[in-house]
Amino acid sequence: MLLQLGVQSVPASASIDGIDLLLKGGWILFPIGIISLISCYLIIVKYIEIKRFTKSEAKLVSAFHGYLQKGDLNQAIATLNAGNSSYSRIFYHATKSIGRPIKEVESSIETAAQIEMNKMSKDLHYLGLFAGIAPMLGFIGTIAGVIKIFYDISLSDNISIGVISGGLYQKMISSGLGLIVGVIAYTGYHLLSIMIDKYMNRVEEDAFEFINIIEQN
Repeated sequence: MLLQLGVQSVPASASIDGIDLLLKGGWILFPIGIISLISCYLIIVKYIEIKRFTKSEAKLVSAFHGYLQKGDLNQAIATLNAGNSSYSRIFYHATKSIGRPIKEVESSIETAAQIEMNKMSKDLHYLGLFAGIAPMLGFIGTIAGVIKIFYDISLSDNISIGVISGGLYQKMISSGLGLIVGVIAYTGYHLLSIMIDKYMNRVEEDAFEFINIIEQN
C-alpha cells in the first residue's frame, strides 16, 4: 500500500546524530558558537568578580562603626584599609572627607559608589549585545537556507515534500541555537545586573547609617 502511494517507509534504525545535525546548520553556526563561548566566559568571570567586590565583611563593618562612634578616625581608616571589597573602598573615601560639609561627604560616597559600580558593570554590556545578536544571526542562517532551498527547487523543478522539509529542518537549527545562546546571554546579563543593583541598595542603607553616625558625633 505504501508503495502504491509513493511514500517510502522510514527504517526503524534511522536516527539523527547530534554532531552531524549541527554541522548541517551551515556556516552561521560558527559565529553563534563563538558568541556562546564568549557569553559563558563573561558570565562566569563577572559572577566571580561581582561576588568578590560585594562580599560581606560583617566584622570589618562592626569595627569600623565602633571606631566612628568613638571618633577615632585613624583607626576607622586603618580598618577600611584592611578590607578588600567595594564597601571598604567606598567608605574609605567617605571617612577621609569627614570634617567637610555633609553634602560633600554624601557626594564623596556617591562618586566612590559610582566608580565601584562601573568596575562591576565593566564588559557586562557585551552580554546584552550578544543577547540580541545571536537570535538574529540564527534567523539570518535560516532565511539564507530557505532561499537556497527554493533556488535549488527552481533549478531542478522538484517540489517534493522531502526536498523542502529535509533542507528546512537543517536550516532551522541555526535559529534554534541562536535563540538558546540569546537566552543564556540575556539571562546572565540580567541576573548579574540584579546582583549589582541589590548591592548598591545595600550601600545606600550603609551610607545612611554612616551619615547618622558622623552627624551624632
